[in-house]
Amino acid sequence: MKRTRIFIIVGALIVLGAVNFSIVGKESTIRNGVVVYLDLAPVDPRSIMQGDYMTLRFRLAQDIRTHVKPLPPEGGTDFAPVNIAMNQVGNLARSGETGNIRIRYRIRKGEVWLGTNAFFFEEGREPQYREARYGEFRVDPTSGEAVLVGLRDAGLKPL
Repeated sequence: MKRTRIFIIVGALIVLGAVNFSIVGKESTIRNGVVVYLDLAPVDPRSIMQGDYMTLRFRLAQDIRTHVKPLPPEGGTDFAPVNIAMNQVGNLARSGETGNIRIRYRIRKGEVWLGTNAFFFEEGREPQYREARYGEFRVDPTSGEAVLVGLRDAGLKPL
């Protein structure tokens, strides 16, 4: 009985440590990451069970799906070379180019996933987010991990 408790406590500490390590990594990316704006196509701004949120699709993900062959298998990851324009808008680099930065992507349910596919916002603010045209990401230049930090309008103004 005493051994079981020790294993449970050790297991809980390992899980909490892993979660905290992940949080610290994401906070570091948000604080120090490269700013990249990615074109988006909002899908659905409401969820009855989850509150107000917007399902997101990114042009970069569509470009990767169309132009990168072969894609990794289901659950696999790879890096997409991205060129960042003067206004910080990122686009998939042409074949053979290395790009300014690499963004890590995953294959989930047969789709290219860039770190998130949803943005949650306060109830009643859906009209404001209808104007969203870009996702604002911070990208860790070393790992390529991208963290969505906000949405921007067509003029790149924060929403």
